[in-house]
Amino acid sequence: MTYSATNPDFLVIGAGVVGLSIARELAARHPDCRVTVLEKEPDIGAHASGRNSGVIHAGFYYTSDSLKARFTRDGNRALKEFCARRKLRIRNCGKLVVAKNEEEVPVLDTLLERGRKNGVELSRVTPRQARAIEPRVKTCGAALFSPTTASIDPLEVLRAMADAAREAGVAIHAGVRYQGRDGATVRTDKGVYTPGYVVNAAGLHADTIAKDFGFSKRYHLLPFKGLYLYASPDAPQLATNVYPVPNLANPFLGVHFTVTVDGKVKIGPTAIPCFWREQYGWLENFDFGELREIVGREIALFAGADFDFRRLAVEELRKQFRPHIVGLAAELVTGVRVADYRKWGRPGIRAQLVDAKKRRLVMDFVIEHGSRSLHVLNAVSPAFTCSIPFARHVADLIDGAA
Repeated sequence: MTYSATNPDFLVIGAGVVGLSIARELAARHPDCRVTVLEKEPDIGAHASGRNSGVIHAGFYYTSDSLKARFTRDGNRALKEFCARRKLRIRNCGKLVVAKNEEEVPVLDTLLERGRKNGVELSRVTPRQARAIEPRVKTCGAALFSPTTASIDPLEVLRAMADAAREAGVAIHAGVRYQGRDGATVRTDKGVYTPGYVVNAAGLHADTIAKDFGFSKRYHLLPFKGLYLYASPDAPQLATNVYPVPNLANPFLGVHFTVTVDGKVKIGPTAIPCFWREQYGWLENFDFGELREIVGREIALFAGADFDFRRLAVEELRKQFRPHIVGLAAELVTGVRVADYRKWGRPGIRAQLVDAKKRRLVMDFVIEHGSRSLHVLNAVSPAFTCSIPFARHVADLIDGAA
């Protein structure tokens, strides 16, 4: 590496969709500055961004005072424009949100009002109108239709974002693992970097890195595993995504149907608590130190939290069993058989921030920053959709702190 490569003006840790978007934005705003991205894996897309659901969300789930509401609405347009410029695949299939019983219908009204306040195109439809969109859908009383929800290939988009970052002058150093901080320097397994400013977009490891810089004092991350179960090629297909009415008290949207960019159908995801950060398989990437740390945090939530963590954990663990998760999906659509859903997809792990002081899951983006570093502590779902306007927001914060 050259001197300038290891002494950049901006050093971004993490080459996921958030890190790459921030690096590209910084390079565009500061063309005379050197921007370097560190990625601990040999290639990009090994973790959350490359294992994303592939849904471009619309932005009607969130209250209008949240960062998610603004970034999802704007990100929906920005990400579609990016895909169009790069000639990437996109399926504009929309989304139906359906009610399983009369008690859920008022939540549809809440979501409709949120969509209106957030400036998102969203309509209430009758069961008959819903079936005109997707003949197999089941709903009680009403449903919502989101025409701007779409599907992409997350790895395809992530690689295009890496190309765009390089075109803007960003250096991406893959296979370089952050190991710690010594004053103004950053230690890695490939040598020392001396950046002018550090941006921590390390996903599952963001809280650990932030603590090295004196941040994330009241927060820590918990990993939740997301699994999708794919329909066989000869199973009945769907015209649109179909989601249940969500529990607005937690950040997980429940088991739903997703139509992928190539027209495949999958159900999920789960949100299974993991015992270490990268526990994709039973013992994959085992880390005893993380096991002690994360299990201790989970026990604390079992003992007392402002939500029922015990019930959430049990419900999510049950979703690993095909008959159970297929049964949940069958509440939304007719003609769903366990025999048609046999193949589990590539698991992803969601980094969910917990407020340790209040013992609650954090529902919105959380950023902490100072004069020499900024830390994306909660790149909360739907961060993939939000990534482009979120990067602009981060760059505004950095410019304001300069």
